[in-house]
Amino acid sequence: MAEKVLVTGGAGYIGSHTVLELLEAGYLPVVIDNFCNAIRGEGSMPESLRRVQELTGRSVEFEEMDILDQAALQRLFKKHSFMAVIHFAGLKAVGESVQKPLDYYRVNLTGTIQLLETMRAHGVKNLVFSSSATVYGNPQYLPLDEAHPTGGCTNPYGKSKFFIEEMIRDLCQADKAWNAVLLRYFNPIGAHASGCIGEDPQGIPNNLMPYVSQVAIGRREALNVFGNDYDTEDGTGVRDYIHVVDLAKGHIAALRKLKEQCGCRIYNLGTGTGYSVLQMVQAMEKASGKKVKISGAGRSRTLQALARRPETFPCRGPGKERETTACSPASGRNPGVSEALLPQTPAGPAQPTRHEAKGPSDLESGVSNSSLSESRNPSGSPRTRWGGKALKQNTLLPGANLYCY
Repeated sequence: MAEKVLVTGGAGYIGSHTVLELLEAGYLPVVIDNFCNAIRGEGSMPESLRRVQELTGRSVEFEEMDILDQAALQRLFKKHSFMAVIHFAGLKAVGESVQKPLDYYRVNLTGTIQLLETMRAHGVKNLVFSSSATVYGNPQYLPLDEAHPTGGCTNPYGKSKFFIEEMIRDLCQADKAWNAVLLRYFNPIGAHASGCIGEDPQGIPNNLMPYVSQVAIGRREALNVFGNDYDTEDGTGVRDYIHVVDLAKGHIAALRKLKEQCGCRIYNLGTGTGYSVLQMVQAMEKASGKKVKISGAGRSRTLQALARRPETFPCRGPGKERETTACSPASGRNPGVSEALLPQTPAGPAQPTRHEAKGPSDLESGVSNSSLSESRNPSGSPRTRWGGKALKQNTLLPGANLYCY
């Protein structure tokens, strides 16, 4: 019998791709979302999930719900018998968190506490948590690995993720029946190969690739590049970017890890390879056939308020201490950039992803390398691992978040 998995915040960018992968893997996802970051489709179903149903030919059970509504959570858990919970729900914009810290602590911390309390009350003690590499703060060394100290966060968003991680770790330590996988995302971009679901922000994008895409198709005049004097090859900031489909597959691998009674495990979700802003722009120009106008605006006060970040944050690649890697990203011809264009078209995806930002390589392995390496290009050919020379080989790259790492 198929196992039920609760997905909180499952109608957004990463959530909807993960729901699709859950269906393909044979799980029965039950999704809750408050439409903070999703577009309402026909009836009560988010448009992104309606499209997931069309793509998979399978149904998704959905309930409109806020994780701050504990009574509603109790009713939900009485109705269903969940094998595990994948927890995406929360506020996700670094810049906004600086302006509205209490909102972030109330929603992210209180909402998670109420979810954990409800899970405990109903004997559901398997959790996959959507964390972020922002928990590392300003790096003490590079590349980042999961052993890097955390807690030196530079904004309330990152702090809320760090506090939640600490709560979950303490819970697993106090009650050995709990199993949790904490996934620290780097920079997800791209879209499903169909183009039916993806990232199409309503308003000014917080993330790099949606903004670049909108400039490429003429929806915006130019891309403002904040900083061209970093110690990098072209002077612009370098980030580690992961294709959203690979990121979603990481959650399926994490569910399998939970079944091993793993306790609390932590994984970076990234590729181990960094690309600069200008490299990403050049890849978009090649994919779109359009010139992307760049305005050298200098560093904004907003970015200065968030604290200047070091120029590069690639996560650690496979090493001898790690027999397998939880994330085996894609690409012989990586479709991340070209797919980023699809959500911007009239038939593009249906969630606004107003703040979507986030991102496991693993220290103790345990998540099979093959679990993520099976993602494919639209042509059906397997993607192969890509590296720092991809642009010189005319390879399209995956994209990135502008304000999150």
